[in-house]
Amino acid sequence: MSELTTSEQKTESEPLSVSTFGYELIREVLVPELLGKDTAEILYWAGKRLARKYPLSTLEETIRFFQDAGWGTLTIKDESRKEMVLELGSELISSRLKNNPNTTFQLEAGFIAQQMEQQKKVTAEAFEHPNKKASRIQFTIKWDKNDFINE
Repeated sequence: MSELTTSEQKTESEPLSVSTFGYELIREVLVPELLGKDTAEILYWAGKRLARKYPLSTLEETIRFFQDAGWGTLTIKDESRKEMVLELGSELISSRLKNNPNTTFQLEAGFIAQQMEQQKKVTAEAFEHPNKKASRIQFTIKWDKNDFINE
């Protein structure tokens, strides 16, 4: 009789997990080493590309995606006609902010910007604002209601 692999032992209620060290090794060490000084810009566009591969219909789905991806808890802080402020927090984010003052959240910013473009059908841009004291990231997403996306 063969032994079950680790993935076969997991059930749907027990998702596979990646260690913080493994995630940080790739995200904070390897990626910047490969991308160099253009890391932030490339991560922003990579986030937009990921959002195109995983299109979500609503902000609630986007919030759930962040949780499922292990990116943290995304909450709405403020919304007006032309912009929205979202906040992202988790133990991993706290650790990233504490251990690396140059850490970037441009992957998440690009992902949010593209999701908002797809959901609102207008051009959108997201800006990250790390709050190291609160160990959270705020994203300001701005859009122009007159700059429609043609599909």
